Amino acid sequence: MSALAGRWNLDGRPGAGAACDRMLAAQKLYGPHDSARWERDGGAIALGRCLFRTLPEDRFDRQPLAGAGGRWRLVADVRLDNRAELTAALGLAEAAALPDSAILLAAWERWEEAVFDRLLGDYAFAAWDAHDRRLILARDALGSRPLHYHRGRDFLAFASMPKGLHALADVPYAADEERAAELLVLMPETGPRSYFRDIHRVEGGHYAVLTPQRTIVHRHWQPRRPSAPFRGDAVEAVRAALDSAVAARLRGADGRIATHLSGGLDSAGVTATAARLMAADGGRVIAFTAVPREGYDLPVPEGRIGDEGPLAAATAALYPNIEHVRIRPDGRGITDGFDRDFHLFDRPILNPCNQGWAAGISAAARERHLRVLLTGQMGNMSLSYAGLEYLPELAARGRWLRLAREGRGLVKTQGFRWRGVLAAGLGPWMPERLWTGLHRLGGRTPQQLALHSAIRAEHHAALDLAARAREAALDTSYRPRRDGFEARLWILRRTDPGNYLKGFLGGWGVDMRDPTADRRLIELCLSLPMEAFLAAGEPRALARRVLADRLPAAVLSARGSGLQAADWHESLAASRGALREEIARLAQVPAAAEALDLERMRRMIEDWPADGWHRPEVSTPYRFALLRGAVTGHFLRKVSRSNA
Repeated sequence: MSALAGRWNLDGRPGAGAACDRMLAAQKLYGPHDSARWERDGGAIALGRCLFRTLPEDRFDRQPLAGAGGRWRLVADVRLDNRAELTAALGLAEAAALPDSAILLAAWERWEEAVFDRLLGDYAFAAWDAHDRRLILARDALGSRPLHYHRGRDFLAFASMPKGLHALADVPYAADEERAAELLVLMPETGPRSYFRDIHRVEGGHYAVLTPQRTIVHRHWQPRRPSAPFRGDAVEAVRAALDSAVAARLRGADGRIATHLSGGLDSAGVTATAARLMAADGGRVIAFTAVPREGYDLPVPEGRIGDEGPLAAATAALYPNIEHVRIRPDGRGITDGFDRDFHLFDRPILNPCNQGWAAGISAAARERHLRVLLTGQMGNMSLSYAGLEYLPELAARGRWLRLAREGRGLVKTQGFRWRGVLAAGLGPWMPERLWTGLHRLGGRTPQQLALHSAIRAEHHAALDLAARAREAALDTSYRPRRDGFEARLWILRRTDPGNYLKGFLGGWGVDMRDPTADRRLIELCLSLPMEAFLAAGEPRALARRVLADRLPAAVLSARGSGLQAADWHESLAASRGALREEIARLAQVPAAAEALDLERMRRMIEDWPADGWHRPEVSTPYRFALLRGAVTGHFLRKVSRSNA
């Protein structure tokens, strides 16, 4: 991995090199192993990178790189998953001694903007075109590597993380308060704005062309709905794609790799596949599972698995080269990590409850000198997609008998009720009032903004966030979506993982890689018919068939989803005093006081529940409204640099 930086003084004045040095120094924690930069035009343009060696070929990395006789200069944060294919197509000799950045440059020289269809892997890069006087900034399909930029009055600058840009005195240091408000109501992170004012991000699957006059943004990854039925054996095709995705992400592990291992299909499938692939060479997998504290026996929400340790252990037991490690809470409060996370991630954390176990696993991996950690974060939209959007698709096509058959299977084997089947099948076309009314008749609490958000109603109205939600295709009543293809694409683009992945690398030295986010795997799964995922009333039917050759029956047949950190409320209770203090501070920060219903948050602190944390009406306000409000307010306070 690398941290990138660059500056272009549009008026031709010198000093870009010194500015680039400051930007690289600010990002040194993301690239401690080497630092280099290049400048030209009398110091008006400079590019650089800090290197974090995570791949065997990184020892050959000599960025910034020159190409096409000096026309191109390139800096890249990249792991290519199809090195052999690219080097063969490019006719590159001695490929073993080439870093991925050099292969990327050769590919860019050959194909320029047409290269994106050929690149597989995680990347962010900047290419300076001396001939046409333009700067190209690009990110991979899902945005696994971050890249930000700022356009000033007479200069352009870019950096992997916002802190790189904030090393420049002429880049303002202020929060984007509207983006923070959008986080409070779970708006999709679409569009170029970051959480800092006047700092833009290149979105995943996009590239931006910057010239002195303008910025033009293009989308380079746009999967198309399949125009013809899938031909072939879907199970074998997905197995091969999963094997390929995991194998590509083993580079640099040196025979020992860490994984997240829950009781679910995705992380178990990734872990088992890694163990199978590594066994022949004596490789080992250290699989980490987040579990509650010893003796925790309180109820968990209906349909959830509070302790995934036994299911994870069943997977690990199948493979002699898997070492299974349970990670329990360390007793610290959730707020203890707020300052650390602000520094590492340059953004508010979306789900602070998960930071405790994620940091615990990362710390345990670091202690064992494990540099690569595999996850299964995107599996719900690829490998283990449930396929429930098949129901409204059947309804739209008038296939009522098939809808009834699938519904009967869901009721018989999955614990669904018929009203739930009808809601899933017909809900997309119900008026919002009817949808919420039926929820109330069924004894369920409808989705309400106040239940999961601490935003002030007046602030919500002033920003017209309801209209923004409609523009972003966010249904705040959370009716089912009617189109499985579009639903998956929307969810894949809803959040930006780049800052998180860079932050875990900088904070713990762990390179997180997600095989279930592999572009080839995602595109394959998007091309499959919906009946492959929901078959005879069985959600995730494809994943169960694909993984039948590598997971135990207990995991394949498990019903209910895992609840990592089931005892999260105890860590929250340990931070009760700190939360009270934080809310008092936020009252002195105008941006936080404007955005947050601090009085409601105070009442929640004082009216602390004695029990019932497994009930949504208790847990949802505290887990989402209070905690997400506190972490967003903390971000606004830190950026304000106030004395509060």
